[in-house]
Amino acid sequence: MGAYFTHLESPWDGTRHDFRVPQTTHAGRPLVARYDLERIAKEVERDSTYYNAGCLWSFRDLLPVLDDANIVSFGELATPTLQLSRLGNELGLENLFLKDESRLPTGSFKSRGMSVAISKAKELGITRIAVPTAGNAGGALAAYAARAGIEAWVFMPSDTPEVNKLECELVGARVVEVEGLISDCGALLREGQKVFGWFDLSTLREPYRLEGKKTMGLELAQHFGWRFPEVVLYPTGGGTGLIGIWKAYEELCGIGWLEDRRAPRLYSCQSDGCAPIARAFERGERTAEPWVGAQTLASGLRVPSAIGDFLMLDAIRASGGEALGVREASILRWMRRVGELEGVAICPETAVCFEALVRLVAAGKIARDEEIVIFNTGAAHKYVEALRAVDRPPSPRVRPGESVDWRALSAGFERAAIG
Repeated sequence: MGAYFTHLESPWDGTRHDFRVPQTTHAGRPLVARYDLERIAKEVERDSTYYNAGCLWSFRDLLPVLDDANIVSFGELATPTLQLSRLGNELGLENLFLKDESRLPTGSFKSRGMSVAISKAKELGITRIAVPTAGNAGGALAAYAARAGIEAWVFMPSDTPEVNKLECELVGARVVEVEGLISDCGALLREGQKVFGWFDLSTLREPYRLEGKKTMGLELAQHFGWRFPEVVLYPTGGGTGLIGIWKAYEELCGIGWLEDRRAPRLYSCQSDGCAPIARAFERGERTAEPWVGAQTLASGLRVPSAIGDFLMLDAIRASGGEALGVREASILRWMRRVGELEGVAICPETAVCFEALVRLVAAGKIARDEEIVIFNTGAAHKYVEALRAVDRPPSPRVRPGESVDWRALSAGFERAAIG
């Protein structure tokens, strides 16, 4: 595998970089992996049995690991693309889908990026790594690093969801809680790097987490018969998922595997409690100013400054999409509504996409008959604090042997539902 991986490139200025040694950034901007797409087009069969294996590593020809022996994996199977028929009917939408990334081994889309990044770190001989995280990235890094035998340090805001902290500690990561935001965690990590020499696996400060996230776009095209749906809504913090989906589209176009080269319109969804990309999009800027006073229940969106801001904004504009920030107050309501109608427990980050969808449809920017895919980037059960805050009827308590007024009990649930 890895036979088609040719070099690393700076999308900021086009310079090429050697992938045989550990690389971080160039001129303070991300590097991305490039492949010989012409050779892939000639030598790889799109509909081969291997490509239909239904797992992340079946896309091996578009991944950067050179030797199978270095793959670090928990068996990352393809995540389902579910049609949301009941919710779609309520919203007047004919083709509403959810790609459910909560099914991955560590409960979020972060499994994809960390499987590839840790595999490449192992291949490059890296033995100690660190990451700043708002939550799910830390748990994923800790798990994959443990499996690879690599020492892991995780820096997280002290108000990160408790489950994220506990899962890191469970698999042996060294967790440092920081009284601040993810940007403060990153600054502390880089200070400690001078002493400990760990490799920084921050979002887009190394090239390979993006390659794992890219497989979301590859899978999506495969699920739709090697074409993309017309609309993709994606919750955006650091932005690797959004950038990865666009990278998948460009590479599939370069190989010639798409039955329809129409680009998906990408909609970057943020909370108005932290919406630097939405603000930069509205202003017509290529980079985003840091967001002051970032605060949102959706911890994965609480990223005041993203190193890949220009890559996100370039992709959004090239696709014909938009970046928008929606009401923070809508998050809990959408978590409950999606759960009630579809039985899918979405994370707070994904909830902002549903509020964005309603706004975009009302504004005529998304047609009611278009194919619409929303990404559920994580499992709701990892956000215990958010689940406790969701408005719900109180659960009645009964004791064995006591008589139960069943009509009154049922009426209580009915009143709560109406309310």
